[in-house]
Amino acid sequence: MSATVVIGSQWGDEGKGKIIDFLGQDADVTVRYSGGDNAGHSLVVNDQKLALRLIPSGILAPNSTCVIGNGTVINPQTLLDEIKELNDVGVNTDHLKISDRAHIVFPYHILQDQQQERDRAKNGEKIGTTNKGIGPAYMDKMQRIGIRAIDLLDAETLKDKIEFNLAQKKRVLDQDLWDELPTLEELTKQYLEYGETLKSCITDTSYMIHNKLNENKRVLFEGAQGTMLDIDHGTYPFVTSSNPTAGGAATGAGIGVTKIKHVVGVCKTYVSRVGEGPFPTEQINSIGDRIRETAHEYGTVTHRPRRIGWFDGVLMKYVSEINGLTDLVVNCLDVLAGFDELKVCTGYQTDHGVINYYPASEKELENLTPIYETLPGWSEDLTQMKSYDELPVNAKNYLKKIEDLTGVRVSAFSIGPDREQTVVLNDMWN
Repeated sequence: MSATVVIGSQWGDEGKGKIIDFLGQDADVTVRYSGGDNAGHSLVVNDQKLALRLIPSGILAPNSTCVIGNGTVINPQTLLDEIKELNDVGVNTDHLKISDRAHIVFPYHILQDQQQERDRAKNGEKIGTTNKGIGPAYMDKMQRIGIRAIDLLDAETLKDKIEFNLAQKKRVLDQDLWDELPTLEELTKQYLEYGETLKSCITDTSYMIHNKLNENKRVLFEGAQGTMLDIDHGTYPFVTSSNPTAGGAATGAGIGVTKIKHVVGVCKTYVSRVGEGPFPTEQINSIGDRIRETAHEYGTVTHRPRRIGWFDGVLMKYVSEINGLTDLVVNCLDVLAGFDELKVCTGYQTDHGVINYYPASEKELENLTPIYETLPGWSEDLTQMKSYDELPVNAKNYLKKIEDLTGVRVSAFSIGPDREQTVVLNDMWN
């Protein structure tokens, strides 16, 4: 039995999709355990770029069963569009399974998302959500009024639950947004059709995953977004509405924590972020601009320019501890080529002294000053290199510094976006 969890170690966009695709070639099952279509995984295979939002990145491995777990929230139209997009480029999706316990996103969730962001904007407190209805769908789940995938297969149950929800939403939506909603009959008809189309995919995926683990199969778990967007452990309130941390894999897929053997954290050689919220090492200057343009740092889903900062060792140590990382994959080593000097954050200067932990206080995060250590850069183009030994000394030292700051071994690094531009140093399965 081998179960490996892959998590984002920063604010998302670390290149998890590529690493999951890479590890997924040896996986028997790949499971997405959190989030919805607010996530975006970009994959490049044979020079072809694919953008996935709901379907696990392991879909490209033809012999691997792909699971959308119970911890996700699913917009059926987005899912069907994604299935069609994959099929159109020759990717078979017959091995996709959907948890019958996963919750469903409805149009009123998207409108409620817009309503909440509009209300926050009046007070200058925008979160910067993707307006995909993810937060409101999770709200309904926690309020025990959510509609699950299994409900799409029963007309009477579905109609009753939609009717109840519409009554609730009428109380909170402004009239102009309410007027955009389809009627009860239209929604019921539309979502029953979704259920009929997806019926062959909807099943008890927890039971299936357990059977695979008991058969000594390899199961790969992938979260959405990154640890610093976790609802509990991220930079609250500028976070997502689920738990993309490693612990979320157990609840979001329906397995015991003792089944997990490896937790692989994916990070970049710098840090990026989309949306509002604290960002201690952010570089709003020519350095940030240079990295952004070199790495094409624009959101997969939102297309917004990502905020850029130097590598934050304090943040990464925090992430390592709360996820129990056993391995690190460091992406975008090639992006830093050409800098004479590189900086890494080793601590924070605050009003009450130097700290080496990540504070919970939003105010403290906004007022602290990063303490940097400067490392020499390198000028060599790394993109064609095939091994660790080929790296210039300063690139090797940079990776060693990341290991020292996090206390986690670097088990792989990438020098470009393609699957083949990944150099593996340690086995992340055994």
